[in-house]
Amino acid sequence: MTNEDEVRERPGPGNLDVSWHAGWPSAKHDPAPEIQVHGYDDHTVILRQNKSVHYEAPFMFLLFGAERALLLDTGATEEERYFPLRSTVDGLVADWLERHPQALGRGRYELLVAHTHGHGDHVAGDGQFAGRPGTTVVGREQAEVVEAFGLKDWPEGLGELDLGGRVLDLIPGPGHQQAGLVFHDRNTGLLFTGDSFYPGLLYVQDAAAFSATVDRLLAFCEANPVTHILGCHIEMTTTPGEEYPRGTTYQPDEPPLQLTVSQLRTLRAVLDAAEGRPGSYPGDDFTVLIGG
Repeated sequence: MTNEDEVRERPGPGNLDVSWHAGWPSAKHDPAPEIQVHGYDDHTVILRQNKSVHYEAPFMFLLFGAERALLLDTGATEEERYFPLRSTVDGLVADWLERHPQALGRGRYELLVAHTHGHGDHVAGDGQFAGRPGTTVVGREQAEVVEAFGLKDWPEGLGELDLGGRVLDLIPGPGHQQAGLVFHDRNTGLLFTGDSFYPGLLYVQDAAAFSATVDRLLAFCEANPVTHILGCHIEMTTTPGEEYPRGTTYQPDEPPLQLTVSQLRTLRAVLDAAEGRPGSYPGDDFTVLIGG
């Protein structure tokens, strides 16, 4: 069996039985590392920035294929001395290659750095990867995303990204931010929605574009297996309809990160009721802020 076959045929669900570190009462004395690392499976790693480093505490995702790895988002902090993303990713890549040496038989193992969207708390660490051998960093603007992934019919149509035995579907997702892009991993069924859908405050910049994105995602989910929907933040509490205030650096009562297709349908219903009108529309698992 080739390494490519090993990635493609990886069976079974991944592990989301994890307690995410959600800051500390005293940020200056937080004993946890700057980045929490959780192995979803042997080829998929979920990372979370510590809220004691930056209150946004975004999630990032590292996906390994037989030919290259994909890092989705680079967090909210630029300097590696405060946020060691580059060294963390380098260590994870080295560990994966040690377990899967066949990947090196193809030559230099590459890293692609891309984004769920172009807001600062998802692209701040890009500079840490400047000059890294075998690394491509996709720009944050819509034109750069379209060019990098060949999405000529933006925002319609789908794209594909092959990591080597691991293909991701690319779904244009503007509305929260114009360069939003949703990634679907065919191997795991994970749908990475960035800030378009997560347990928190869903800021809608363009109501019509956001509504079309939700329709596009629902249509995709009807036709393709989706195991979990993973956004990039947790901002809700475990009390239905109650979120933490913006800027909170300690969230001891968080719900899970993962959402479901059923909850995505609930988002569609909330948007239908809102009819594009600016305002706040709370739900049990998220709050939609149109024009916020």
